[in-house]
Amino acid sequence: MQDDLIAAVDCGTQSVRLLLFDRLGNLQALEKVEIEPYFSERPGWAEQDPSVYENAIAKACRKLKDRDEGAWKRVRGVVLATQRDTCVVVGKNGTVVRPAIVWLDQRMARSPRKIPFIYRVGFRIVGMHEAARISQKKSKAYWMKENEPENWKNTRKFLLLSGWLHYRLTGRMADSVANQIGHIPFNYKIQAWPRSRYDYRWYVFGVDREKLPELVEPADVIGNITPEGAELTGLPPGVPVFAGGSDKGCETLAAGCLDPSSACVSLGTTATLQVMSPRYLEPIKFMPSYPAVIPGFFNPEVEIFRGFWMVTWFKREFGAYEVNVARERGVPVEDVLNELLESTPPGSMGLMLQPYWGAGLKMPEARGSIVGFGDVHSRAHVYRAIVEGISYALRDAAEKVERVSRVPIKSVVASGGGSRSDLVCQVLADVMGRPVLRTHTFEGSGLGAAIVGFCALGVYRTFREAVENMVRHTRRFEPDPERADLYAELYNRVYRRLYSRLKPLYEEMRRITGYPEY
Repeated sequence: MQDDLIAAVDCGTQSVRLLLFDRLGNLQALEKVEIEPYFSERPGWAEQDPSVYENAIAKACRKLKDRDEGAWKRVRGVVLATQRDTCVVVGKNGTVVRPAIVWLDQRMARSPRKIPFIYRVGFRIVGMHEAARISQKKSKAYWMKENEPENWKNTRKFLLLSGWLHYRLTGRMADSVANQIGHIPFNYKIQAWPRSRYDYRWYVFGVDREKLPELVEPADVIGNITPEGAELTGLPPGVPVFAGGSDKGCETLAAGCLDPSSACVSLGTTATLQVMSPRYLEPIKFMPSYPAVIPGFFNPEVEIFRGFWMVTWFKREFGAYEVNVARERGVPVEDVLNELLESTPPGSMGLMLQPYWGAGLKMPEARGSIVGFGDVHSRAHVYRAIVEGISYALRDAAEKVERVSRVPIKSVVASGGGSRSDLVCQVLADVMGRPVLRTHTFEGSGLGAAIVGFCALGVYRTFREAVENMVRHTRRFEPDPERADLYAELYNRVYRRLYSRLKPLYEEMRRITGYPEY
């Protein structure tokens, strides 16, 4: 039992990772396979052949097994942690009907099914009329009904990526409750499909109940590796596949954030702030609290939709010099970008960024902005303003969570790619005015999935016991008082006023140009 390992499959947007963890949270083996995030046949589309994910998993399994067959033989279970809101449509013969529609996709339906009058009135009363309409138009089910009616007719199941991979491994079209995050008719308060056929969610998302998968609680058995799954993974038939959760939910568990006093900040493509709560909470009114990986718990969350994607944007548009220097030195480009942070003062000499590069449902007109330019500013100041702007948005997210939980967030645990940088973590601590902790591994999603696996095996009786044994905070960044005071003043006197001042202009830009789409 002490030598048992869990195979965690972290299926992200740009890579698939296969990770073997032991019962103490130590990473014993890792294989990473890079994948293309998506292909795009039309502007705004983002699609992927599901076989790309399967082939990446197969490749990672083969490589790891060849390198360390001894460790491979110690695997006692498999748990998935996957990207959210990527849809796979399965036909009556169990094969995919069309390419998967990736979460980054921007297509919209033209004329979805009309929502009943009583619900339209209710949405207007609570200020969610446009959000409901946009959710309808973003529903990939409605888009298929309009544009690919024959494909929709041939659809047996409408799955998220996690559900498809579970089917490929076990032959069962089932998914974890903790994966149900996307444009689907899921009731987040009761963590189940809606019980009434008149529930507004059926009208908003347009997926019939019979096309949705069975739901399984986290740490319960989805199924066992079939002969086909064994061919895909190289694991023997019969190895159990346990229900896991979304990549962000697994990160929060792996951060050791088990109550609202500690927040997990994921510094990934989408930056998020998440807490664990036994109560259903809405940090942004009428935006759901997602199901946590611990059964019956919730992950109240605030998203910055483009998050650390903006660092990728900066590298692509302005960072050719740093990319070349990193190549010459043989180091990650982020190490060179850190030098830009070191060369600029806190506050970026008055340059401030509002990181709304991707509009949300509650702010559909929002755009990103950079204000305060002067002749002293350089690319280095722009880069620092990006890191500070994301941090301001995360501070605002923390305050939203605190208002509904009524519990002060005393510490923040950083996860995701951006957390690898000490300087980024220090800026985050200074801006948020809270200690920022980092765990012993950067593979948070994989570790969270492994925690689920060892609970499922019965190695630990509770998730708290598993976290106490498998999660270690190894680095702590304290806010510098002088810098924290500077950032607090900029945040309260400038950043918090930006959106309300710019909103009328954003609305005019949207009306004139049609972007973001109505």
